[in-house]
Amino acid sequence: MLQAIGLTSAPRRDLPPAVDDLTFEARPGQLTALLGAPGSGRTTALRLMLELEPGRGVTYFRGRPLHEIAHPAREVGTLLGDVPGHPVRTTRGQLKLMCTVAGVPVSRADEMLEVVGLSGLADQRLGTLSLGMDRRLGLAAALLGDPHTLILDEPAEGLSPRENAWLYGLLRGHADHGGTVLCTFADPKEAARVADRVVTIDGGRLVADQYVTEFARTRLRPRVAVATPHAARLGALVSREARAAQRSVEVVAEDGNHLSVYGSSCAEVGETAFRNGVLLHRLADEVGDAGPIVTVPPQERPGPPRGSHPLPITRRPARTPLRPLRYELRRLLGVRTTFLLAAGVLALSAVLSVLLARAGHAPLPRLLAAWPGLLPLPPAALGAGLFGALAFGDEYRYPALAADRGTVPRRLGLLGAKLAVTAAAALLLAALAAAVDYQMLRLVYGAAMARPPRAWHEWVAPGASWAALTVGCAWAGLLAAGIFRATVAGLAAVLAVPVVVVPLLKKAVDGHAVRSAAGLPDRLRDLAWVRWPHALDHWLIVVLHLVAEPVGAALALSLTVLICAYLVTGLRARARW
Repeated sequence: MLQAIGLTSAPRRDLPPAVDDLTFEARPGQLTALLGAPGSGRTTALRLMLELEPGRGVTYFRGRPLHEIAHPAREVGTLLGDVPGHPVRTTRGQLKLMCTVAGVPVSRADEMLEVVGLSGLADQRLGTLSLGMDRRLGLAAALLGDPHTLILDEPAEGLSPRENAWLYGLLRGHADHGGTVLCTFADPKEAARVADRVVTIDGGRLVADQYVTEFARTRLRPRVAVATPHAARLGALVSREARAAQRSVEVVAEDGNHLSVYGSSCAEVGETAFRNGVLLHRLADEVGDAGPIVTVPPQERPGPPRGSHPLPITRRPARTPLRPLRYELRRLLGVRTTFLLAAGVLALSAVLSVLLARAGHAPLPRLLAAWPGLLPLPPAALGAGLFGALAFGDEYRYPALAADRGTVPRRLGLLGAKLAVTAAAALLLAALAAAVDYQMLRLVYGAAMARPPRAWHEWVAPGASWAALTVGCAWAGLLAAGIFRATVAGLAAVLAVPVVVVPLLKKAVDGHAVRSAAGLPDRLRDLAWVRWPHALDHWLIVVLHLVAEPVGAALALSLTVLICAYLVTGLRARARW
């Protein structure tokens, strides 16, 4: 059972709250309609129930508020708007990603595709789905965790009659198996046709809470729909004849040349028009909406459980996936953009390496990195930075984690998974770029051109520098995109390191050095509690050289600032709510 008690949204500026002291319940085994005109507060009420907006009140799902449920996706399935998925991801890939979010086996993806009739479109891209197919996919995502309660906002909006029949048949089956279904409606006739109980709201307040039979009797009335170019004249004639015959007839002028006549029949209205020479374009019997005129008796309103009272509702971020690392891997490898970007970076790196070697004065490490002096960063570093920027940029643009549960969460588990996956992707891209460039140099200029050093330790410093550069660029793009919620901001932060930060650092330290840091490893060994072997001094010197490089120092400084900014923005978001 779903119990909403005292839901009140936080008013914005000087406007009244969109939802004001709304109390009702949706019972198991029934399809409950939340009926209201556009702007009546239906969607806001759903968001308050799901703790996506601040306000007051409490919503119990089988006796527990949502924030006390360990696995919300297994208790409540939601569909608010379109499916927030990357347009090039497949329907199966999107559902597998959502399985990771919900903490259910990925085999549920194929099962749900079969349930909603999309098994034949498992490899179809999300961007090519029709509105009906997109709605089916959204319902499949809502059903992944086999929830007891379904909350859907206008699920049939824009669908064909055939799609409507299928959708409500599926929801009816869920209710018949003991589930709770709550849907919003704007059309009273549609609500009366499919729902068991109708909760009517207007201006954010409860107007009526009725079973569908009582709703149809009190809210919907038979009428005669008339279309005529002489609507005002005909209306006056019908009203005059009804008064003369002492019959209760109500004539309502609709938009344009339309009339709604309550308490009469097509024959009576047609005869009146014929006797008075009034031209008719349309005359038909219909069921009309009499407006929200019924007030729910106080004794029918559901009361709060004993010992409970309306509580403040704070906007809660969505929970991170149970396995963030697996989720991040699916997010990265589930779109072809990843592979196209990697292929483009490797091709550009190979071309630049061959062109740079043609000049004949670049050292081998710079040739393998394909880093001409005219470019701020080599292609592999730029590609790694773009991978990092997309890790959070795509998350906010196509929020699979938000999926009707608020914004993208700022949890350390998710951040750690993104940092680990982007670092691995950056290292792999750097290694592939160096290997492809080496083979291209051997192919074009011969083996003598790309002869590596004989001693392996001569590769330690260049290799470490190359790995640190790519990983640093990836993390800079990742953190900046997470702070500013845009891929462009992440890429701009990566480019700002060599373009802005490096020149500023050079200017700050420009001048003759009168002191040296020589002997630092020995002094660190004297201060340390644990004695490390002398073989580690070489690696320590390599790290110090990396930090001393302008680009390395600029990256370290930028990453420090970005990490602090990310933590500060996360704390501010929590404090705001």
